[in-house]
Order: sequence, then structure tokens, then C-alpha cells
Amino acid sequence: MEQRAAVFDVDGTLVDTNHLHVVTWWEAFRQAGHTVPMHAVHRAVGLGSSDLVAHLLGEDRDRDEDAALGAAHKALYGQYFDRLPALPGAGELLRRLRHDGWTVVLATSASGSELGALRRAIDADDAIEATASSEDVREGKPAAEPVEHALELAGVPASRAVFVGDTVWDMRAGAKAGVRCVGVLCGGIPRADLEEAGAQAVYADPADLLARLDTSPLT
Repeated sequence: MEQRAAVFDVDGTLVDTNHLHVVTWWEAFRQAGHTVPMHAVHRAVGLGSSDLVAHLLGEDRDRDEDAALGAAHKALYGQYFDRLPALPGAGELLRRLRHDGWTVVLATSASGSELGALRRAIDADDAIEATASSEDVREGKPAAEPVEHALELAGVPASRAVFVGDTVWDMRAGAKAGVRCVGVLCGGIPRADLEEAGAQAVYADPADLLARLDTSPLT
């Protein structure tokens, strides 16, 4: 059988972290004297750190502050590393896909100790072939580069790949990379927004996708 790749975003897709990111980014902004509504932060989750700051504070911000904001968020979020909760069915879904012959690759803006904590939460390292992290690319989502790098690691063309994510940024990145896109609602983004950004199918969470795998783009 010709090789196939299942590429997964991690935050909000496999691990229930989006609202932790919202609160810790909100606090990082607050400590620096910025009032940023939580709903706006939520919509920006999924962007890399510098892109998220630019998205929320604008191009005319004091860019010298970017690194300090990112460091503050990292420190605040790091307090949760030992108890990040996997979403229902996350590990089981990855192991089932590996069993079915898919090459499973993660594509995430996380790196280092954060990525390690996320992988421990998923608890399916036996199913994960490779990880494309923020350290491996010049541009994060919604650029295509993170998904394209994941495909390179898998050795699979876009036509033989599916990308699963929970944000508009994920869907746009997957669409630009030319892969089929599957959305999940567990990151808190509405179905209509995911579909408009390129999702060909949308599921509640990994467990829902696993339960309906036989009729999904990952069949």
C-alpha cells in the first residue's frame, strides 16, 4: 500500500490546552500593561508566539517588548506542564492510525520542554513517527511551511496526506500546503469558521473522529 501521512496539530487538537493559553497570555499582557480581551486571545491561539503578539497588539507596537511577553507567557504556562490533559481519544486515535498504516506526524508551534509535556500528555510516542516544531520552520501557521515540513519528515506528498487541527490558522496552513483538512471543535472555534478556512470535515474531538474513522477522510 502506498504510504499515507496523518499530520496533527497538538494544542487544542490532541491536548486540552487552548484555554490555559488564553489565561496565561492574558496575564502576560496584563503584567506588561496591555488590556487584551480573552476572546481576542482565544481567536489568536494557534499562532506562534511572535505572530500572536503582532496579531493582538498590531504592527505599531513596541517590538522590543515581544520577547519579554513571550517569556512571561512561557513561564506562566509552564506551571501546568505536569498536568496537561489529553483530549478524549487522542492517544487511541494516533495508535489506531499507525496500526492502519498511516505515518503519524505532529505539526506544532510548541518546542522544547513544552513539546515534551504535550507528548507526555498524549502518551502515544509509539505511534508518532516525527514532530515538526516551531524550531524547524521560519514561518508558523497559517503559512504552509509547518505542514510542508511535516510532509517532508513523513516522506509523503500532499495528495496522500490529511491534516487535523482545531483553529482557522491550522485549516489555512493545511489548505495552502494542498492537503485535505479535518477540523475538531475541542479547541473552541466554531464549525462554520473551520469550514470557511478549509475544513472538509469537522468532528467534536479525537474520540468522535476515532468513532467515525471509517467514514472520515482518514479512512
